[in-house]
Amino acid sequence: MNQKELLEMAIKFHGHKCPAMPLGLRAGWAAMKKLGVERASNKELFCYLETGPAHAMMCFGDGVQVATGCTYGKGNIEKLNYSKIGIILFDVKNKKAVRVSINPEFHKMAIGSQFVQMRKNGIEPKDIAPEIIDPLVEKVMQASDDKLFKISDVFDFDFKPKKSTFELHECEKCGETVFATAVRIVDGKTLCLPCSEYEKAPAV
Repeated sequence: MNQKELLEMAIKFHGHKCPAMPLGLRAGWAAMKKLGVERASNKELFCYLETGPAHAMMCFGDGVQVATGCTYGKGNIEKLNYSKIGIILFDVKNKKAVRVSINPEFHKMAIGSQFVQMRKNGIEPKDIAPEIIDPLVEKVMQASDDKLFKISDVFDFDFKPKKSTFELHECEKCGETVFATAVRIVDGKTLCLPCSEYEKAPAV
């Protein structure tokens, strides 16, 4: 799949067209190029995503997932909640890593765009005219890596991914099944995290 096809797939996956998601694509591609690796089909790569819980340009993370193949479903991406626009990408087999972060000058320019001003006023991306969005997406897709990012040298990192478990338990309170990594024993009973009250579940 070429970059144009990946962009189209990413827009469908993300749900709307905006400049931050393609920026994530570009960051992922830049990191893979620096490491000399291909998109992960299994868990050949691992990514730390530096975005946070609530800020502009969080869409960046979806582009990173599509570009690198590091996805929440495969468990080979983790959000650090730094509220930064950057990633650290690991080549698990070769124990190498690289950090790619947005160029501050480009970031400041992007935040000052008409698109972002409209978003500040509560207008959703899907309601912003293509003539405003499309040139920004094109600019991101065509700009050089040096203009968009700060890219570190490749560095050694002995990354040890978490091992997946197939061990299943049944919570003795709610009766639902839970994997062993999240079981807690309380007063001799095997409980899931919400029932154990180690971690509160959202109201349903």
